[in-house]
Amino acid sequence: MNRARKLVASISTLSTRRRTYSPSSTFRTISINSQTHHSSRRESFQPSSSSAKPLWLRFSGREFSSGSSDTTSSSVCWNCGFLSEKAAFLFCESCRSIQPIDDSVDYFQIFDLEKKYELDAGSLEGKYKDWQKKLHPDLVHNKSQKERDYAADQSAKVTEAYRTLTKRLSRAMYIMKLNGKNVNEEETITDPTLLMEIMELRETIAEANDSKELDQIRSQVQEKLKQWSDSFVEAFESQRFDEAVKCIQRMTYYERACEEIVKKL
Repeated sequence: MNRARKLVASISTLSTRRRTYSPSSTFRTISINSQTHHSSRRESFQPSSSSAKPLWLRFSGREFSSGSSDTTSSSVCWNCGFLSEKAAFLFCESCRSIQPIDDSVDYFQIFDLEKKYELDAGSLEGKYKDWQKKLHPDLVHNKSQKERDYAADQSAKVTEAYRTLTKRLSRAMYIMKLNGKNVNEEETITDPTLLMEIMELRETIAEANDSKELDQIRSQVQEKLKQWSDSFVEAFESQRFDEAVKCIQRMTYYERACEEIVKKL
């Protein structure tokens, strides 16, 4: 318990500290890969872009407006040929046939959410459950094999989208990717204060055997994760992307620590 108190004090000393760092250390960040690998089937038509709007976001070679949840591309139904003004997700608006995955539909658009880091967790969960009901195998069992396969792919994408947007770390990495900024998973941290804290944290977690002590450590680590998450918001909204990347790399350490604690509980 004394070690836990000492660790809490160590963590609190970094609450307002913001150091710069560069690659070359023995500690590597391990981030979450939020990109989903889907079926190779692609039978939808390529979308055509509309007129330019401010603050474009790029993902998978397509463009999106950061101020809207609508895509800037159209799609044509593989079954009836209906031309939709926006990329179809799940059903055709005309014949209601299940559509193949369209990679121009990003995770925020699936849940009809604004493309921003802060979101309503309750609203996200509710929309996820609604999608799962629509994509339940019992509701598509009378469809053709082709449409059942499409539904399975859609369901997998919805699940991956939900998991990505639920966690602070993976959500931060994803929204950075939408802005064309990829976090280097191999870049390392040389801030000696942070590295010492991480070493002490890992040692404390490894030696802790009492669930109460582990809960105390986890509470402090989660608070630290939230602090760096808040710092990421400030940096991202100000378009200080280099600083935002540093925040993500620190969030990675605390996310990993939380996972180690959960394993021991």
